[in-house]
Amino acid sequence: MSKWPRAVALACAGVIAMTGSLGVAEPVAAAPHDTNAHEVARVLSISPTTPTRATVTVYSPAMQRPVRVSVLLPSDREKRRPTLYLLDGIDGGIYTNYTQSGWTFQTDIVKFMADKPVNVVMPIGGMAAYYTDWQKTDPVLGRNRWETFLTKELPPLIDKRFNGNGRNVIGGLSMGALGAMSIAVRHPDLYRGVVAFSGCLDQGSPEYRQATAASVSTRGGNPDNMWGPLGHSSWDDHNPAAHIEVLDGKPMYVSVGNGLPDPSLGIAGLASPVGGVLEGVVLQCTRSFKRRADAAGVKVTYDFRSGLHSWGYWNQDLHRAWPTIAKGLGVRR
Repeated sequence: MSKWPRAVALACAGVIAMTGSLGVAEPVAAAPHDTNAHEVARVLSISPTTPTRATVTVYSPAMQRPVRVSVLLPSDREKRRPTLYLLDGIDGGIYTNYTQSGWTFQTDIVKFMADKPVNVVMPIGGMAAYYTDWQKTDPVLGRNRWETFLTKELPPLIDKRFNGNGRNVIGGLSMGALGAMSIAVRHPDLYRGVVAFSGCLDQGSPEYRQATAASVSTRGGNPDNMWGPLGHSSWDDHNPAAHIEVLDGKPMYVSVGNGLPDPSLGIAGLASPVGGVLEGVVLQCTRSFKRRADAAGVKVTYDFRSGLHSWGYWNQDLHRAWPTIAKGLGVRR
């Protein structure tokens, strides 16, 4: 018997065990029956938390509902500046009742980015949506058109309201890592760099697709509504490994753990017992991605480190990836 069916099953069970109850669904406003084709994305409100942090609510015509994003700003806001977009993991805000991103709730990103001359934009929500445009509205997960929102609707609003200069880097962790890399290969002109932490970046094999689809199912969604059945060509269209050559020459940083805890991180380096299994699956997927990127002659900075599938390591990854991010954004390190 292949090791993959068991590994995938354990990984999916691990997602449930690590995140607890699946009974909380992201609040989704009912979509109108008739969509105005001439609707435009617009800022509905800006709620400052501090002078350098705000929650911005944007109406998305693509998703036909308001979407909240967390924005971090530098203390010096006179000059135009680049923007870092960071995508969340599979629960996308659930732990804070969708009041903030996992990035601001689980890491030291607010402090770490305080002296950096960039905007940081983090969507709040997107549970199990992989930050992509779904083929169909899902009865549980709702209408997901995240790719359109993140690439067409949101960036012009951020640049206009927060003095952006149009230079962007995108990144994410776990689900958000695949989402970020998939968006980047589909919109290479929009991003100067990509960072991906603990994400399965090669969706070319049935085993990796099964793992991704199963993660959607753990949150009550029907994965066929995303990119269709596992053999559908849309899976190929969204597979970063199959199109990585379009990002050749851009700064890229990919990290993944070896499935073993790093004692130096203490409590922050722990996870549920299945955190190692999850990261082990992602490790194999990352090696597959690297083989394909190497074959295409695309240079990527890899960090094959110790660690589990948990926030303590992703916080560390953010710090380690900063030189790559800074290069993409064109700012000092």
